[in-house]
Amino acid sequence: MSDRTGIFAGDDPFEIARQWLAEAEKTEPNDPNAIALSTVDSDGLPNARMVLLKEIEPDAFVFYTNYGSAKAQEIDGAGKAAFVMHWKSLRRQVRVRGLVSREEGPQADEYYASRSLKSRLGAWASQQSQPLSSRAALMAEVAKVTAQHGTAPKRPPFWGGYRITPVEIEFWADGQFRLHDRFVWRRETPASPWQIQRLNP
Repeated sequence: MSDRTGIFAGDDPFEIARQWLAEAEKTEPNDPNAIALSTVDSDGLPNARMVLLKEIEPDAFVFYTNYGSAKAQEIDGAGKAAFVMHWKSLRRQVRVRGLVSREEGPQADEYYASRSLKSRLGAWASQQSQPLSSRAALMAEVAKVTAQHGTAPKRPPFWGGYRITPVEIEFWADGQFRLHDRFVWRRETPASPWQIQRLNP
């Protein structure tokens, strides 16, 4: 990979992703950590939505959600997911495909505690992805859980993290005349070594 230099250089794809995200944090006006998360339902029909990536670990990517949501049910059913993180300001993107496991331990508790009080109470109040009669009904539920849980609510048992351990990561950067630079890192299993390949644009 003699031509894998500059922004593509390095032996650790997670470190490259962290560096790209750090650059995006200086240029993207809103939510540089937003990812388009893709899942499939029990019929194999794809689904996609934006969520916020909260951590790039040494070997995985972590986000948080309601375990009763459509995305969570689809993830739990398939055990796999994919996402793309795209930065218009940098003209770059990172694509990830991998295996998913839950993060329900102290790490999830710590992240939940770091959120604003209103967001913590909102997590209790929202039955994510379920039908809602009105916004007033939602606000009434927020008031109810505020009275129940006060100013120091614990993490709901139905809310926590998901860890995507990739078997494929692709780094893409815009090139002149649509001659983009693409490098894909692939491994058969999370325990296998990475194989790196340049792709046609």
